Amino acid sequence: MVDLLKAKIRDIQDFPKKGILFKDLTPMLSDPDSFRRSVDLLAERYDGKNIDLVVGVEARGFIIGAALAYRLGAGVILIRKPGKLPYKTHHTIYELEYGTDQLEIHQDAIQPGQKVVIADDLLATGGTMKAAVDLVGKFHGELVECAFLVELTFLKGREKLNHPVFSLMSF
Repeated sequence: MVDLLKAKIRDIQDFPKKGILFKDLTPMLSDPDSFRRSVDLLAERYDGKNIDLVVGVEARGFIIGAALAYRLGAGVILIRKPGKLPYKTHHTIYELEYGTDQLEIHQDAIQPGQKVVIADDLLATGGTMKAAVDLVGKFHGELVECAFLVELTFLKGREKLNHPVFSLMSF
């Protein structure tokens, strides 16, 4: 089944900049059977683990996180770019290839002891996900795992996370 899902992912050369081969998941997500199957395969991993919350990271992580939370009967939490959340936030600054960026989460998003999965579409270098893990860590919840549809293993992003990582597909 994973091979059928992989076949729906297209390569876009030189996006977002020259020299990068972008893995475009939108054809897989737009196909109802592929989207449903990818979410179901992720969810099967967490069935029976009493996940309380799924955290989705801006922006494609919202799609995966919301669908996974729905399937698990869990709540969904958003991690966003600065100034997008209406309530008091915790924030973290993280390094990019050229400069820094910032992510925020509501201060009341996670209660101590809640079981949390952070979900995103793709793990590349791990910088954004490390920032998300740092934010979730402020709450003393139980981070069960970081879940991805796709992992670009040659970029070694999981090495930055110091938390369990699950990827449905690898390239």
